[in-house]
Amino acid sequence: MNNPKILISGGGTGGHIFPALAIAGEIKRRYPNADILFVGADNRMEMEKVPAAGYRIIGLPVSGFDRKNLFNNIKVLLRLFKSLRMAKNILKEFQPQIAIGVGGYASGPMLKAAQKKGIPTLIQEQNSYAGVTNKMLANNAHAICVAYDGMERFFPAQKIVLTGNPVRSNLLQCTLSQEDAKAHYGLDPKKRTVLIIGGSLGARTINNSISAGLERIANEQNLQFIWQTGKFYDEACKKALEQSPANNVKQMAFVNDMDIAYRAADLVVSRAGASSISELQLLGKPCILVPSPNVAEDHQTKNALALVNQDAAIMVTDAQSQEQLVSTILSTINDCDKLNSLASNVSKMALNNAAEHIVDKVFEIIDKNSSSK
Repeated sequence: MNNPKILISGGGTGGHIFPALAIAGEIKRRYPNADILFVGADNRMEMEKVPAAGYRIIGLPVSGFDRKNLFNNIKVLLRLFKSLRMAKNILKEFQPQIAIGVGGYASGPMLKAAQKKGIPTLIQEQNSYAGVTNKMLANNAHAICVAYDGMERFFPAQKIVLTGNPVRSNLLQCTLSQEDAKAHYGLDPKKRTVLIIGGSLGARTINNSISAGLERIANEQNLQFIWQTGKFYDEACKKALEQSPANNVKQMAFVNDMDIAYRAADLVVSRAGASSISELQLLGKPCILVPSPNVAEDHQTKNALALVNQDAAIMVTDAQSQEQLVSTILSTINDCDKLNSLASNVSKMALNNAAEHIVDKVFEIIDKNSSSK
């Protein structure tokens, strides 16, 4: 198989895009001449991130359902029908040997069209609580790659493959010492460091909680903080920091070198997206998780609880964040035993080489489908 043709669909957030790119990267590692086509949603992150990684992408006009204003869903349905028509044309023109869905708006119509056309499909479900789209696609999928035990609650057990979530390969390849990583950010190599991240788009509640606690943070001169705020909250957080006495906080809109940021951190504060959790597990980082309430079926809370139940993370709810987050950060970062315990337990949950295992399954399906024709 010299030039496999593979379609990868999904996106919307870094949590879907980074695993997709990791899968594509592993395919290319094995087959440098592989023809990979991405299909995403118009005006979403993937339309920028995927071409930047060197891959072709086609955007569908699909969007999510509006739970607050039901009348808006007339437009949503029209976009869905248009996306299904486009998906059929994409399949007719590209003729992939398999379609891989990584979640996100575009994966629904794209994989549904592939299944109707008899093209094998593989689903990669990142979360501990399966999304509606993946549940709908599961019965006709050839395999469902998951990152958590117990997913037979949602999917046919015989189709489930426990692989873990692929993560950005550079995160595992950082060769800097922790001291050098801290120095990279102009921080004191000897001081404990808290990394605060809100995902690729930022997190309003986390940012507001840190802004409100800057005076307390300023009093902790034995500690230092890297605060990634997201581009939407950059100006407001800059202003809050300028008006505070906190000189132990390094604030930025986006962290371009997450491998170095993770290496520098003694404690990570994060949303509970599936990719972020997988990264924390593989890197063995003590963490405080603040699940976003603005996600389908509250799946981030379920992701966080999967760790909390193994004493592998601390959870602060979004509603309690303003009152509790800074206090929880300060009490945790100053407790060596707690940090060591969290690091040990979260490491035990890591599933290594996820991209390799998923791509093994991809080519197993392609081979079986080719031999049965």
